Amino acid sequence: MKKLIYTSLVALVLGASACTVTDIQRTVDGVIAGTGGAVTREEVASGLKQALEVGITKGSNQASQTDGYYKNSLIRIPFPPDVKKVENTLRQVGLGNEVDRFVMTLNRGAEDAAKSAVPIFVTAIKQMTIADAWGILKGDKDAATQYLMRTTSTQLQSAFMPVIQRSLEKTNATRYYTDLVTRYNQIPLVQKVNPNLDEYATQKAMDGLFLLIAQEEANIRENPIARTTELLRRVFSNQNQS
Repeated sequence: MKKLIYTSLVALVLGASACTVTDIQRTVDGVIAGTGGAVTREEVASGLKQALEVGITKGSNQASQTDGYYKNSLIRIPFPPDVKKVENTLRQVGLGNEVDRFVMTLNRGAEDAAKSAVPIFVTAIKQMTIADAWGILKGDKDAATQYLMRTTSTQLQSAFMPVIQRSLEKTNATRYYTDLVTRYNQIPLVQKVNPNLDEYATQKAMDGLFLLIAQEEANIRENPIARTTELLRRVFSNQNQS
């Protein structure tokens, strides 16, 4: 059982590397022989929770900076795609600058809301069980992020929606969007539209945060320098002992 535990731990960090099966087994044997029960199941669970908290904090801090969303092509929130015809038509009638201003304020709203995301995510992480942690330990490099998405998206959306709403109002994105849709609906012969901006912005803001969290999770698993606490180093560094 002990050997299985440490095999999983080593595979977590070395899975994406160029190590051979022999290299990994040699490392596992060295860990077992040299450290005994150095890392407990509880410590592994705590380490994974801590890794997620580190990833969330870094991801949220990155996203909440000015242009954190707007100038990051991976998470930049575009004009709502289900009403792309609105954007195209408005640009055709000379309102391209207004469209661009709205997209910028939409992303500013997400950047502002990201500041409030950390405690929402951390509360969800604390509900993770030891069994959950071991399942994640044996999973893919984004297994923890996938777990978080699977188990918390519904409640996170409910909690995050009011934050996004306030941020969109604060950055005037809501007003600009209402003005754009109103002006579009006044164009003769167009089919009227009125999509829910809050729902769209909330989902896209969450998607962006999850993507950044996944990047940080992978970084912690693969890069020793990213393990910024003693517990993270203990949980993720046993493979270096041989």
